[in-house]
Amino acid sequence: MSIEENKSVVRQFFATFGSPSSVDALLTPSYVHHDPALPPEMQHGREAYKQVVAMFNSAFPDLQTTVEDLIAEGDMVAARWTWRGTHRGAFQGIPPTGKLVGGPGLSIHRLADGKIVEGWFSFDALGLMQQLGVIPAPGQPATAH
Repeated sequence: MSIEENKSVVRQFFATFGSPSSVDALLTPSYVHHDPALPPEMQHGREAYKQVVAMFNSAFPDLQTTVEDLIAEGDMVAARWTWRGTHRGAFQGIPPTGKLVGGPGLSIHRLADGKIVEGWFSFDALGLMQQLGVIPAPGQPATAH
């Protein structure tokens, strides 16, 4: 696959985030999702990744991602993206707040034969927790729970 074809696969990955059929179409069955914010059992295999997608889509049913930049070389594609969604379902034990939240993210994707084999993800999880009111933002007083 060419660099442009690999970039197209990654663009499609973000454009269709949340669709189980797109996960099947774009990820290999043995896909590995490296993400320090997730437990190990959610990082190995396409079926495990569907649980990640379901968790985010349940909590943020209107979730949208926007690819800001793609840089590729060989079989690797790096992406800088932003996401946003309304917190309408429980997320990691946090009850719905109704808040519109979002933030930046970075990821690197390794592809083979037109599918994503492996991905390394990092997004502003601290910023998300601050937006949800779980952690005070800088300059705001902490609240007792």
